[in-house]
Amino acid sequence: MLLDLIPRYNAVLMHRRIGVSLLGSFFVVVCLAQEAPKSVDVRARDVLSSIHGNLVVPGLKEPVNVLRDRWGVAHIYAKNQHDLFFAQGFVVAQDRLFEMEIWKRAGQGRLAEVLGPSAVQRDIGARLLRYRGDMKAEYESYSPDTEAILSAFTDGINAEIRSLTAKSGPGLPIEFQLAGFEPEPWKPQDCLNRMAAFAMTGNAFSELRDAELIAKLGVQKASAFLSLDPKVELDPAAGMDFGGLSPSLLKNLIGSDARIEFPSDGKQGSNDWTISGRLTSTGKPILANDPHRVMALPSLRYIIHLVAPGWDVIGAGEPGLPGIAVGHNQHIAWGFTIFGLDQQDLYIEEVNPQDPLQYKTANGWAQMQVEHESIVVKGKPPVEVDLKLTRHGPVFWEDGKRALALRWVGAEPGTAGYLGSLAVDRATNWNEFEGAMKRWKVPSENIVYADIAGNIGEHSTGLAPLRKNWTGLLPVPGAAADGAADYEWSGFVPNSELPHSFNPPGGFVATANHKMIPENYPYNVGFEWAPPYRLHRIEEVISGMRDSRKKITLDDMEKLQTDVVSLPARQLVNLLNESSPNPTVATQMIHGWDATLTRESGVAALYEVWLKELRKVVAEKEGIESFEDDWSLKKVFEDLSEPSPQVFGADAVAGRNQALLQTLESAWKQTEQLLGTDPQKWSWGRLHTIQFRHSLDRLPDVATLLDLGPLSRPGDGDTVNATWAGKKFEQEGGASYREILDTADWDRSLAVNTPGQSGQPGSSHYSDLLPLWDKGEYFPLLYSRKAVEKNAQDRLILAPN
Repeated sequence: MLLDLIPRYNAVLMHRRIGVSLLGSFFVVVCLAQEAPKSVDVRARDVLSSIHGNLVVPGLKEPVNVLRDRWGVAHIYAKNQHDLFFAQGFVVAQDRLFEMEIWKRAGQGRLAEVLGPSAVQRDIGARLLRYRGDMKAEYESYSPDTEAILSAFTDGINAEIRSLTAKSGPGLPIEFQLAGFEPEPWKPQDCLNRMAAFAMTGNAFSELRDAELIAKLGVQKASAFLSLDPKVELDPAAGMDFGGLSPSLLKNLIGSDARIEFPSDGKQGSNDWTISGRLTSTGKPILANDPHRVMALPSLRYIIHLVAPGWDVIGAGEPGLPGIAVGHNQHIAWGFTIFGLDQQDLYIEEVNPQDPLQYKTANGWAQMQVEHESIVVKGKPPVEVDLKLTRHGPVFWEDGKRALALRWVGAEPGTAGYLGSLAVDRATNWNEFEGAMKRWKVPSENIVYADIAGNIGEHSTGLAPLRKNWTGLLPVPGAAADGAADYEWSGFVPNSELPHSFNPPGGFVATANHKMIPENYPYNVGFEWAPPYRLHRIEEVISGMRDSRKKITLDDMEKLQTDVVSLPARQLVNLLNESSPNPTVATQMIHGWDATLTRESGVAALYEVWLKELRKVVAEKEGIESFEDDWSLKKVFEDLSEPSPQVFGADAVAGRNQALLQTLESAWKQTEQLLGTDPQKWSWGRLHTIQFRHSLDRLPDVATLLDLGPLSRPGDGDTVNATWAGKKFEQEGGASYREILDTADWDRSLAVNTPGQSGQPGSSHYSDLLPLWDKGEYFPLLYSRKAVEKNAQDRLILAPN
């Protein structure tokens, strides 16, 4: 098949070239026996950290054992909490130091030092977003011992940096050598990075999009365009001027999981569910989670096992943070999906025409706070900037009359992404888990729960601003007009009043970024959620097994996490069948299709091309083609399922049917152009591919060392196995990490990460998990000391002086 022409795995990286050429050998002999320069492959191997044997590491109190299993997961056994987190920092830095350094610099606003002028605006954005509040409240918000944990963790990172750069050390990882800079020492505050979760705290970008919609379409049509739930009409304040506002004004606010490129000179989504033991084969709960983010190299998550007095937790987290964000301890398991709270508001401040550093308040003109910063820029003089802040927050844009200021929860104590997990990691039951939810503020998550006592539950958590008199869907005035209500937050929704459930009667809870708030919910916490397609498929499969009295197994959960049945495709096939078309080669290919988006499927390829064409044509009929990219697929199907004369003409059903057939025939021709004229050779996987690109791959002669792929992929953004693409068909995001946790026997739990645990291209764990992940397979997430010892591949003892 032509599908086989796409390499499934990067052969260069699966079988490294470590020899030198014959020509190079000739020059070694001729040129006075001078040593030939080492290839970049060999250099990458030479600088790997020691992961077996014994290392003396100043800063530890007692010896620590680190056992890495054959899948690259480090299991750390320490005798006290300090040494546990010191060792975590040390061990993670052994595998991910370059990734961690870039993450840190992104949060500090110091990328221009290593990237050059292209990163200056991004650095300004990061500096505007940094936390400026009370540090004592900040640390204590996550857990009482957060500062001590962060100090130990960052001390461990610094110890690994010293170990690498010592005279007897291997030297810095190859990524630093290629990029031409060195890591700097870490401080506890570096883990309080606000950029890390910024992209997951809505909705400043949406507010500017909605303002642009109103300016071009008017309030009524703009409101109809949006898929708001609860259904509300956009509520612009009287006299608001939205001219010139668009999401591009915030283009430099880029989450720290976005790709960072070194030049040569979200969508966010997830699935989780927890199933009662009365539905499983073991009689104990099973919990599954596959968080979705951009697909990155290295992976955004790192799997680790932390054991010490008071700690025995395993799972995945961001490399630059201590603890475990998602996983299980001895007693409970948890997983998360984005909740979708609106945690941002934009304010349009009126600027004093006589003094651009003053803005209007109810009490007259107020002075902006100004912070002068000098941004070091690689290869250029420093850039001097003034950061401006109003009482609402940092100013990101101004035009002489207006200043756009952001108020967001990141300015509040305890809102560094995922650090709230330090409390969850130690919870032993539902009540303690509920207590930990109060500490989890960012990102807002739907967190499912299971425990060894047989309980299941879910809590949708996060810091939710109270807006008493507006929706939060549009920028609002910084100062209310005389006699008008103001637009100020009046506190936060009590965590106990956010959606949650315990031991639901249906026997399971599933979430997939869908609307979790009940009808008539009293708070304006959010109006935009993911379409419910993934959720409905998960519920269809689990309830089907429950209702047929089939006992659910781990194997069933593996199949569900990698399921590629598309409910939108099923709906579109039904609509086509209802239109009673005259048979054509295209309609015959679609008719009877099971709506499964396998990589081998030719009809899946036709469907995906058809869906793009259909979306474009319906958007044109709606008169919103310039906003097509922001138009919810759910709204497209609403138009198609309930055709109206305003969209499809006087005979709306006939007009809808004609649109279906014409776009299908157009899609057939486009697919022929993309995949050839023989439909027997079509396959979705030839269009839908993924390539793992390293941030350094634009440097000369290193892409073959660093990059992986391309691989053909199944699914799309609306299947449970979410493989969402951008404007083209290439996969951009999805689940790089998956877990299936068995409370009956933790050693039977399963996980996968991709492409590997290590970020160093010379490591055997750089891409070894990629074949498993691509095939929808897993490895055992070993937990007991006996199971870990049995599968240990590398043993490292870290000893104090």
